[in-house]
Amino acid sequence: MTTNYERKFAARPDVYEAWGRLITAIKDNMDLRRYELVTLAAAQRLKSSYCSLAHGSVLIEQFDEPVLQIATDRNAAGLSEIDLAVMALAEKVVDDASALGEGDLQPLRDLGLTDDEIMDVVLTAAARCFFSKTLDGVGALPDASYAALGAELLDVLVVGKPIADA
Repeated sequence: MTTNYERKFAARPDVYEAWGRLITAIKDNMDLRRYELVTLAAAQRLKSSYCSLAHGSVLIEQFDEPVLQIATDRNAAGLSEIDLAVMALAEKVVDDASALGEGDLQPLRDLGLTDDEIMDVVLTAAARCFFSKTLDGVGALPDASYAALGAELLDVLVVGKPIADA
């Protein structure tokens, strides 16, 4: 089944292919769970329903994460200090990457992250900015199949555009 975002990229398959290569290169250097947490944080801050739903679903299906609690009060969701720190960094990248400085990065180093791991978090958040803004900019609505997540999750993951009708 073709997704709504794939239909939007049909006119620019070269860009979609390049996106796939970029995101694969980023993910290949990261723990997948961390990638998904960082992506969810960035997507929510970007008000990207499509990406919040997609990556929230991955966190539920592949990692059995309490996405409802992560989206409403991540500090009480049982996440590690590192999880919380990388999600906060992703939000800072989305909000104003130009304002980031050593004071924003040192706490992650103090938790044991290497500069390469920090770079992967920044790359993930910056890439999400491109993809989320592109989807919203061309009017891609989240696929109707996401409605199966249920009202409670939809209330916290639909943060921008509504889910498409069936």
